Amino acid sequence: MKKIFRPCLSGLLALAIAGGMGAQERRPSERGQVRLQKEVRHELVMLPLYDVFDNLAYKVEGGTVTLFGQVSRPTLKTDAERAVKGIEGVERVDNRIEVLPLSPNDDRIRRAVYRAIYGTDGLDRYAMRAVPTIHIIVKNGHVTLEGAVATQGDKNLANIKANGVSGVFSVTNNLQVDRS
Repeated sequence: MKKIFRPCLSGLLALAIAGGMGAQERRPSERGQVRLQKEVRHELVMLPLYDVFDNLAYKVEGGTVTLFGQVSRPTLKTDAERAVKGIEGVERVDNRIEVLPLSPNDDRIRRAVYRAIYGTDGLDRYAMRAVPTIHIIVKNGHVTLEGAVATQGDKNLANIKANGVSGVFSVTNNLQVDRS
Protein backbone atom coordinates (compact mmCIF):
# COMPACT_ATOMS: atom_id res chain seq x y z
CA MET A 1 0.00 0.00 0.00
CA LYS A 2 2.87 2.40 0.78
CA LYS A 3 4.38 1.88 -2.67
CA ILE A 4 1.10 2.77 -4.44
CA PHE A 5 0.34 5.73 -2.15
CA ARG A 6 3.73 7.42 -2.49
CA PRO A 7 3.75 7.71 -6.35
CA CYS A 8 0.12 8.90 -6.30
CA LEU A 9 0.93 11.51 -3.68
CA SER A 10 3.97 12.77 -5.59
CA GLY A 11 1.89 12.86 -8.81
CA LEU A 12 -0.82 14.91 -7.10
CA LEU A 13 1.82 17.21 -5.63
CA ALA A 14 3.35 17.74 -9.10
CA LEU A 15 -0.09 18.55 -10.55
CA ALA A 16 -0.82 20.99 -7.73
CA ILE A 17 2.50 22.78 -8.27
CA ALA A 18 2.00 22.92 -12.05
CA GLY A 19 -1.56 24.16 -11.58
CA GLY A 20 -0.35 26.88 -9.24
CA MET A 21 2.30 28.00 -11.69
CA GLY A 22 -0.27 28.17 -14.48
CA ALA A 23 -2.48 30.39 -12.34
CA GLN A 24 0.43 32.75 -11.74
CA GLU A 25 1.11 32.95 -15.47
CA ARG A 26 -2.52 33.83 -16.19
CA ARG A 27 -2.49 36.60 -13.58
CA PRO A 28 0.74 38.54 -14.06
CA SER A 29 1.91 40.73 -11.23
CA GLU A 30 1.30 44.46 -11.34
CA ARG A 31 4.97 44.96 -12.20
CA GLY A 32 4.58 42.45 -15.04
CA GLN A 33 1.55 44.33 -16.35
CA VAL A 34 3.46 47.64 -16.34
CA ARG A 35 6.37 46.00 -18.16
CA LEU A 36 3.99 44.49 -20.71
CA GLN A 37 2.27 47.85 -21.30
CA LYS A 38 5.62 49.56 -21.87
CA GLU A 39 6.75 46.88 -24.29
CA VAL A 40 3.47 47.01 -26.25
CA ARG A 41 3.73 50.80 -26.54
CA HIS A 42 7.37 50.55 -27.63
CA GLU A 43 6.62 47.94 -30.30
CA LEU A 44 3.73 50.00 -31.71
CA VAL A 45 5.58 53.32 -31.96
CA MET A 46 8.58 51.56 -33.54
CA LEU A 47 6.55 50.18 -36.45
CA PRO A 48 8.25 51.48 -39.62
CA LEU A 49 5.02 52.55 -41.37
CA TYR A 50 3.37 54.14 -38.30
CA ASP A 51 3.00 57.87 -38.86
CA VAL A 52 0.91 60.97 -38.21
CA PHE A 53 -2.01 59.61 -40.29
CA ASP A 54 -2.46 56.57 -38.03
CA ASN A 55 -3.80 56.24 -34.51
CA LEU A 56 -2.89 53.17 -32.46
CA ALA A 57 -4.15 52.43 -28.96
CA TYR A 58 -4.12 49.31 -26.81
CA LYS A 59 -5.38 47.74 -23.60
CA VAL A 60 -3.53 45.05 -21.64
CA GLU A 61 -5.51 42.65 -19.46
CA GLY A 62 -3.45 39.78 -18.14
CA GLY A 63 -1.83 38.13 -21.16
CA THR A 64 -4.39 39.57 -23.59
CA VAL A 65 -3.64 42.71 -25.59
CA THR A 66 -6.50 44.45 -27.39
CA LEU A 67 -5.46 46.78 -30.21
CA PHE A 68 -7.63 49.75 -31.21
CA GLY A 69 -7.38 52.71 -33.54
CA GLN A 70 -7.33 53.52 -37.20
CA VAL A 71 -4.65 53.03 -39.85
CA SER A 72 -4.37 54.33 -43.39
CA ARG A 73 -2.53 51.23 -44.70
CA PRO A 74 -3.89 47.67 -44.36
CA THR A 75 -0.39 46.26 -43.78
CA LEU A 76 0.01 48.35 -40.63
CA LYS A 77 -2.85 46.49 -38.96
CA THR A 78 -1.16 43.12 -39.49
CA ASP A 79 2.29 44.53 -38.64
CA ALA A 80 0.97 45.82 -35.30
CA GLU A 81 -0.58 42.47 -34.42
CA ARG A 82 2.57 40.58 -35.41
CA ALA A 83 4.82 42.90 -33.36
CA VAL A 84 2.66 42.58 -30.23
CA LYS A 85 2.31 38.79 -30.55
CA GLY A 86 6.10 38.52 -30.36
CA ILE A 87 6.30 40.08 -26.89
CA GLU A 88 7.06 37.69 -24.05
CA GLY A 89 3.99 37.33 -21.84
CA VAL A 90 1.43 38.06 -24.57
CA GLU A 91 -0.83 35.05 -24.90
CA ARG A 92 -3.55 36.51 -27.14
CA VAL A 93 -4.03 39.58 -29.37
CA ASP A 94 -7.50 40.93 -30.16
CA ASN A 95 -6.94 43.16 -33.19
CA ARG A 96 -9.74 45.73 -33.47
CA ILE A 97 -7.78 48.23 -35.55
CA GLU A 98 -9.89 49.81 -38.28
CA VAL A 99 -8.37 50.09 -41.75
CA LEU A 100 -9.47 53.40 -43.25
CA PRO A 101 -10.92 53.32 -46.77
CA LEU A 102 -8.45 53.94 -49.57
CA SER A 103 -9.46 57.25 -51.12
CA PRO A 104 -7.52 59.79 -53.19
CA ASN A 105 -9.76 62.54 -51.76
CA ASP A 106 -8.99 61.48 -48.17
CA ASP A 107 -5.27 61.41 -49.06
CA ARG A 108 -5.54 64.98 -50.37
CA ILE A 109 -7.33 66.06 -47.18
CA ARG A 110 -4.68 64.36 -45.00
CA ARG A 111 -1.88 66.28 -46.72
CA ALA A 112 -3.80 69.57 -46.59
CA VAL A 113 -4.68 69.22 -42.89
CA TYR A 114 -1.07 68.25 -42.14
CA ARG A 115 0.20 71.41 -43.88
CA ALA A 116 -2.46 73.55 -42.18
CA ILE A 117 -1.63 72.30 -38.67
CA TYR A 118 2.11 71.70 -38.78
CA GLY A 119 2.74 74.76 -40.96
CA THR A 120 1.31 77.06 -38.28
CA ASP A 121 3.61 78.95 -35.93
CA GLY A 122 3.26 77.43 -32.48
CA LEU A 123 1.96 74.09 -33.73
CA ASP A 124 5.05 73.39 -35.84
CA ARG A 125 6.94 72.32 -32.69
CA TYR A 126 4.77 69.18 -32.48
CA ALA A 127 6.18 68.00 -35.84
CA MET A 128 9.74 67.81 -34.47
CA ARG A 129 9.25 64.40 -32.84
CA ALA A 130 9.82 60.96 -34.38
CA VAL A 131 6.06 60.45 -34.38
CA PRO A 132 4.31 63.82 -34.12
CA THR A 133 1.83 64.06 -31.25
CA ILE A 134 -1.10 65.37 -33.30
CA HIS A 135 -2.50 62.51 -35.39
CA ILE A 136 -4.76 63.30 -38.34
CA ILE A 137 -7.34 60.61 -39.08
CA VAL A 138 -9.45 61.11 -42.20
CA LYS A 139 -12.40 58.90 -43.09
CA ASN A 140 -14.65 59.86 -46.00
CA GLY A 141 -13.86 63.57 -45.61
CA HIS A 142 -14.39 63.60 -41.83
CA VAL A 143 -11.29 64.51 -39.79
CA THR A 144 -10.50 63.35 -36.27
CA LEU A 145 -7.57 64.84 -34.38
CA GLU A 146 -6.01 62.43 -31.87
CA GLY A 147 -3.03 62.77 -29.55
CA ALA A 148 -1.81 65.37 -27.10
CA VAL A 149 -0.84 69.05 -27.03
CA ALA A 150 0.63 71.27 -24.32
CA THR A 151 -2.14 73.87 -24.00
CA GLN A 152 -5.84 74.41 -24.58
CA GLY A 153 -4.87 77.18 -27.03
CA ASP A 154 -2.91 74.69 -29.15
CA LYS A 155 -5.89 72.33 -29.13
CA ASN A 156 -8.21 75.11 -30.28
CA LEU A 157 -5.77 76.34 -32.94
CA ALA A 158 -5.37 72.83 -34.40
CA ASN A 159 -9.16 72.54 -34.57
CA ILE A 160 -9.49 75.91 -36.36
CA LYS A 161 -6.76 75.00 -38.87
CA ALA A 162 -8.30 71.60 -39.65
CA ASN A 163 -11.77 73.13 -40.09
CA GLY A 164 -10.33 75.63 -42.57
CA VAL A 165 -9.22 72.98 -45.06
CA SER A 166 -11.29 72.75 -48.22
CA GLY A 167 -13.24 69.50 -48.58
CA VAL A 168 -13.38 68.70 -44.85
CA PHE A 169 -16.95 67.83 -43.83
CA SER A 170 -16.39 67.82 -40.07
CA VAL A 171 -13.64 67.85 -37.44
CA THR A 172 -13.73 65.91 -34.19
CA ASN A 173 -11.09 67.21 -31.84
CA ASN A 174 -10.01 64.45 -29.43
CA LEU A 175 -6.69 66.11 -28.57
CA GLN A 176 -5.80 65.83 -24.90
CA VAL A 177 -4.16 68.73 -23.08
CA ASP A 178 -1.03 67.46 -21.34
CA ARG A 179 -1.24 68.55 -17.69
CA SER A 180 2.41 67.83 -16.82
